[in-house]
Amino acid sequence: MAECVNDSDAEIRISYGDYVVLKRGDVFKSVQIENKKKVVFEKQWFFLDNAVGQLYGTMFEIEAGGSLKLKAAKHSGDSMDSKEAGQDNRHIVDDGRSQKLTRDDIETLKEQGLKGQEIVQQLIDNSTTFKDKTEFAQEKYIKKKKKKYESDIKILKPSTRLLAMMYHGREPGKICHLRYDTLAQILSLGNIHAGSKIIVFETCAGLVLGSVMERMGGYGSVIQMYPCGGPTRAGMESFGFPSQFHETLHEFPLCKVNALLAGNLDLSEKDADSQATGSGNGRAESSQETLGVSEEKNSEPQSMEVSVDPQGEMRRAERERLREQRAQEKKVKMEEKRKRLASAAALLEGRNADGLVIASRFQPCAVLMGLLKFVAPSRPFVVYCQYREPLIECYTKLREQGGAISLRLTDSWLRHYQVLPNRTRPVLLMSGGGGYLLSGTTVAADAAKARNQHKSEEPVAKRLKLEEISSSYTALPRQLV
Repeated sequence: MAECVNDSDAEIRISYGDYVVLKRGDVFKSVQIENKKKVVFEKQWFFLDNAVGQLYGTMFEIEAGGSLKLKAAKHSGDSMDSKEAGQDNRHIVDDGRSQKLTRDDIETLKEQGLKGQEIVQQLIDNSTTFKDKTEFAQEKYIKKKKKKYESDIKILKPSTRLLAMMYHGREPGKICHLRYDTLAQILSLGNIHAGSKIIVFETCAGLVLGSVMERMGGYGSVIQMYPCGGPTRAGMESFGFPSQFHETLHEFPLCKVNALLAGNLDLSEKDADSQATGSGNGRAESSQETLGVSEEKNSEPQSMEVSVDPQGEMRRAERERLREQRAQEKKVKMEEKRKRLASAAALLEGRNADGLVIASRFQPCAVLMGLLKFVAPSRPFVVYCQYREPLIECYTKLREQGGAISLRLTDSWLRHYQVLPNRTRPVLLMSGGGGYLLSGTTVAADAAKARNQHKSEEPVAKRLKLEEISSSYTALPRQLV
């Protein structure tokens, strides 16, 4: 597979606070660079402090103590390929006795300070069947041992392709088994570009949201619709967008869509969860105060001659100050949330969105029919689902109600090929499916109703009897017959 390094990233240097993608072999991991932060990747731990100031795409080697060291460029003379090779492997028997080095010997070599490349060379020298293998088998053996014993890490700049490959390889369930080629089709069919207004509803850990924001480049507006509980943006944060990108992001809960469509959205109302929490805290505080008053009343006759404790007064004053501070912070957060909700509602009230993207594990039919009302006519929409049946239901519903044309229900099939001299073939282990996509284009509701009414008023074609057909055929001139 080709290396995922952009030409524009060649002069960008790594700094503290950046999100990066670590690559070792075909395995990826997204982390944030922090001072003295211990990172565990592929059963190895290390620190990324030495990577600060280096260019993206640089290869590092993990040394003893977890520090990173720049790896020297590989020269043509450093290859460990043997000049001696056999004609075929038919006489080689895998009985487990061809390697003279044992596990204890390899651990001893590691304790002596030998690096991965030197350990691989020792394994080659102590193998009794290496020289009898073919040239292709020797390359395969060296590649396998390098992957196991060499500790090389490449640091890359996050991108849609890298993060999609990372999630699909490590935790595909979090992104609804969305493959990176299907994600590319979503961005293409949704016509995502800078300066547009896109509505996104996804439960793919924020990967689709981050991909849309990356494609827009910080220009335009992205409205994230989320179910109750708050938006999920772990995948979006892994992109490491600057503040300009976050200013274009808005959020709106699905539970308030019906109120917005009906025109009775109340922006001053508080969430039920916050009300319940606030009432619960109020009851707890009132009960504590009541308990404190009763205790003071009971202890008053006994403590008439005891002086007032200054430390107790200070503790009570501190608790009161903290309680007021928490209440003020809560009030500020609620006000910020109300402002974000008002800004998102203002964008949706125009009902002139330029596109709709849905990629969720929920049943998409009800969500699609509700959110399509906010999309302007002649705009694209795309729905992703891991299974076909929910999209068939959406397709049937759209055909019945109208409002959409050019409906297409497709699935993508991807096959990787190994392209090497004299051994080009499909890769043995591949993804079985990349999900299904439903795409289409919105039309004006009045035009859709008129078209459906015209179809209903059009008379049905009259069926001709067999005698009428034969008589009309014999009435034709002979030269035409």
